[in-house]
Amino acid sequence: MATQTQSTRPDATEYPPFFARYVAAVPETDVVAALRDSGRELGDVLGAVPEARGGFRYGPDKWTIREVVGHMIDAERIFGYRALRLARGDATPLPGFEENEYARHAGSDARRLADLVDELRIVREGTVRLFESLPADAWMRRGVVNGREVSVRALAYITAGHARHHLGVLRERYLTGS
Repeated sequence: MATQTQSTRPDATEYPPFFARYVAAVPETDVVAALRDSGRELGDVLGAVPEARGGFRYGPDKWTIREVVGHMIDAERIFGYRALRLARGDATPLPGFEENEYARHAGSDARRLADLVDELRIVREGTVRLFESLPADAWMRRGVVNGREVSVRALAYITAGHARHHLGVLRERYLTGS
């Protein structure tokens, strides 16, 4: 059952403006349910992509489908780690991460798409369990990430919205008309 804090959308003071698009991508108020539901949707959509299509990129400098999924895994882990640190009251400022460098070093294109999709499912389940387990007072804790203040509650919405953003990109640019 959702706590009042996790069922209330974060306000704009709880996250840097860059993340507003991810927070806006989550219309639900129960963010844990949104994470759970979007995890199923990710599995359904990505699980239907043929293995041979995993290396497709829609432009010369764009990630392949496997690299997009690898990025989603990395970002989910990083967002979850940030939320865990802040939820536990750790006031140590956390660094940002350079997504293109992570993607370049991840080796996602050397992996099977099905394995990446399965890993994303497992990581999402861990994310859901993390947020489900948080006590009510942890949701409003804040810390500094990449030089900007963010709340645990906002990180939950950012995590859900980031995955939805990339699912939309996959649908629009990778999985239709090519």
